[in-house]
Amino acid sequence: MNKNRAPLWTKDFILTSSVNFFLVFVFYLLMVTIAVYAVQEFDASNSEAGLVTGIFIIGVLTGRIFMGRALDRIGRKKTMVLGLTLFTLTTLFYFVDFGLPFLLSTRFLHGITLGIASTAAGTIIAQIIPMSRKGEGIGYFSLSTTLATAIGPFIGLYMSQNSTFGMIFTLCLIFGIISLLISLLVTVPPVEAPPNSNEVKGFKVSDYVEPKAVPIAVITLLAGFCYASVLSFISFYADFRDLVEAATFFFLVYSVAILFSRPFTGRLMDVKGANYVMYPAIAIFAVGLLLLSTAQNSFTFLLAGFLIGLGFGNIQSTTQAVAVKLTPSHRMGLATSTFFIFMDAGLGFGPYLLGFIISVTGYSQLYAILSVVAAALLLMYYLLHGRKERRANRTATTA
Repeated sequence: MNKNRAPLWTKDFILTSSVNFFLVFVFYLLMVTIAVYAVQEFDASNSEAGLVTGIFIIGVLTGRIFMGRALDRIGRKKTMVLGLTLFTLTTLFYFVDFGLPFLLSTRFLHGITLGIASTAAGTIIAQIIPMSRKGEGIGYFSLSTTLATAIGPFIGLYMSQNSTFGMIFTLCLIFGIISLLISLLVTVPPVEAPPNSNEVKGFKVSDYVEPKAVPIAVITLLAGFCYASVLSFISFYADFRDLVEAATFFFLVYSVAILFSRPFTGRLMDVKGANYVMYPAIAIFAVGLLLLSTAQNSFTFLLAGFLIGLGFGNIQSTTQAVAVKLTPSHRMGLATSTFFIFMDAGLGFGPYLLGFIISVTGYSQLYAILSVVAAALLLMYYLLHGRKERRANRTATTA
């Protein structure tokens, strides 16, 4: 068998991808509805609603920071099962109404549990994908995120308009239970011990963050910050533009763009390198945000969603693959954790900070400003990773 075509679609790959789908489904369903819930039920302000949205990701960030180091001590499968158990139990707190502070606490705890479970799932996937198909494999794994990104917000927006929040929370509980049951069927191979297993006591940053993954993770953080504006405020912006019906299909179009491109971009990264995907993806993401800022009709609004999906969706999967490829197998858990820590920081702190900016600029100007920030990522990517990969590719070609 050709080494480059090592098996990819194994039972464990499919099961772990399914777990990831249900986790991300719940994440995105609540992301697009919880702000509205906070405003309607607790009369929250824009910044408070943004905090209710973003504090979940801050919780995810917290879970990842502490789990990245302990993941291999506890065991990757045990960590995933533990995280999913706590994730399901914490969902029950949404049914209790003790005011806005309790909701914020629930969101934070729920985020921690998702951080634990998803870090374990991402590490397991990175472990079982053959090295020769790492970019392609992570790209396909990310399709589970893509589908959840489409279906979660679609169902969330539909249910928020046609159902009750109690039904939304019930659906989240059901999906948590399903993901927990699936995780019990996953088989995780043992991990090779690190070359030097002697542990040095005391605090070290490298015990919580993989230094080799930090440069590419910075790009993920800034891209995630820009995307947070879409994730948290697209329903409010659509209402402002009188495009509520189009907003229902925004994330479906977003996902179609990723589904269309992912089979090509993942393979392109493995064959040609990350630069061939990242530069076009960043540019398209910036154009998508700019187009969104000027959207006056459904076609332009949905076209912006397509471009944002084509851009940010491939930035996300490619930077994750780069982070994993740069690190040895025994630190893969930390590399995965580092990638998600930076992405979650952008998505988590973004809604709260952007809530203040919106009150000054309005939605249209905000998206225009963020399109400039996204365009600046072209230079940042070149400085932090792109030029290094270019030199490495030249060396490999001439060797």
